Amino acid sequence: MNTLWPRSRLLRNSRLLRRADTIVDAAAKVFAERGYHGTSTQAIADVLNLRQASLYYYFPSKEAALELVCERGVDGFVETAEAIVAETGPPLEKLSRLISAHLAPNASKRDYVKVFINERRYLADASRRRIGRKSRRIERCFEEVIRAGIADGSIRAGVDVRLTMLTVLGMVNSVINWREDDQGRGMREVAAKLSELVVAGLAKPATVRRRS
Repeated sequence: MNTLWPRSRLLRNSRLLRRADTIVDAAAKVFAERGYHGTSTQAIADVLNLRQASLYYYFPSKEAALELVCERGVDGFVETAEAIVAETGPPLEKLSRLISAHLAPNASKRDYVKVFINERRYLADASRRRIGRKSRRIERCFEEVIRAGIADGSIRAGVDVRLTMLTVLGMVNSVINWREDDQGRGMREVAAKLSELVVAGLAKPATVRRRS
């Protein structure tokens, strides 16, 4: 039996997928600008010059749209972080790379990241728990690298691993809400400066001197 789709059907589905991406992009933009409670499906439709009813072909409700945007907002973070942890290298260098990788999507998919950071608390319980499991995997990556630094002596003994992880992630997650002027230098430069601050705060004095 021929399982290949006719070219016309392939093209039609390709167009539908591109259209779906455009619509979810619009939802991310409106959620990022107005927040979940300030957004309506009509506002999303207005951005696209569509009838409100047309959106329901792609998502059944505002809640479902938020879930789609949050999923895309966190997509790739876990895989990238876990790959960094699995590679060889000094823990402090891995920590710097984790920070850079965590900030990179601020430039490539800013609206999605902003919605994930600020609005995921409004997800339905089941969706929030499911997406929250990805957040906890990211947390474990940072914790593992911090523990490795304590173990090899590059990070000061007595550092509270969980408190440090929460502090570092809280700092890098806040960047998405900085004023545009403060973000204008670019995410690479911001990541480099924040990594420098974190490493200087955690490393043993002798370790800092060797890296300088």
